[in-house]
Amino acid sequence: MSQLWRGWGGRLGLLLVVLVVGFALLAPALLPVGPDHLDVADRFAAPSWRHPAGTDSLGRDMLARLAEGGRIALGVALASIMLALAIGAPLGIAAARLGGVPAAAILIGFDIVAAFPSLLFALAAVALLGPGLPRLAGLIALTLAPHYGRLARAQALTLATAGHLEAARAAGVAWPRLWRRHILPNIAGPLLVLAGMDIPGVIAIEAGLSFLGVGVPPPAASWGTLLYDGYLHLQQSAWPLLGAAFLLVLATLGFTLTGEALRDATDPTLSRAP
Repeated sequence: MSQLWRGWGGRLGLLLVVLVVGFALLAPALLPVGPDHLDVADRFAAPSWRHPAGTDSLGRDMLARLAEGGRIALGVALASIMLALAIGAPLGIAAARLGGVPAAAILIGFDIVAAFPSLLFALAAVALLGPGLPRLAGLIALTLAPHYGRLARAQALTLATAGHLEAARAAGVAWPRLWRRHILPNIAGPLLVLAGMDIPGVIAIEAGLSFLGVGVPPPAASWGTLLYDGYLHLQQSAWPLLGAAFLLVLATLGFTLTGEALRDATDPTLSRAP
């Protein structure tokens, strides 16, 4: 944590992440109304003490809906990345361990999936299979799995030829013990750094799909659906569009800066002077 706090980017990123996550998690307990509470008589209201971020086209409190959108974005990002790690990392390790035809087959599968841009692949798949949070998280995870698989394979191959592991094998230490005690713990660090850097990308993909109408189904308040609804009613009120855009930019900027600072802190070749 101290390494992250050394540079201005890490400090700003951590501050923004804490603000966004705290707002998404704590706002429901502090706000008097929920995200689906209708007050049609107060639609398109400007920010006030009663509605600090204004209201939308149905009179729903925008602050509550922005908080719900934050929970959806963070939930999809965490679920997608954890599932991508669970799929990609074991396959990458298997490719490094087995070699030959099995490794070639795994790498070809990675290449096929990685050949499609993540947003376009997810857009086509969701349009075909239908929207839904679990399905959306699974599709995003599938597009991310090759990144983790290739990193896990590269790290495993590098560590497998390290001097201290060669000595351990010469001393008779079994392969399963070497992988469990020495290789796997050292692979985890780079994978977690990559996962942290992927969070803003997943948030952007989820918002983009929801904006296009094939992501999170209504009445759930994804930041993407809030952006689309605000765009449709921009002439009546600009506050819904501005609120969703502001939080989306804040979240992606915060996680991007934090991911870059985490990468720099864990890679000595990228370390910077304070």
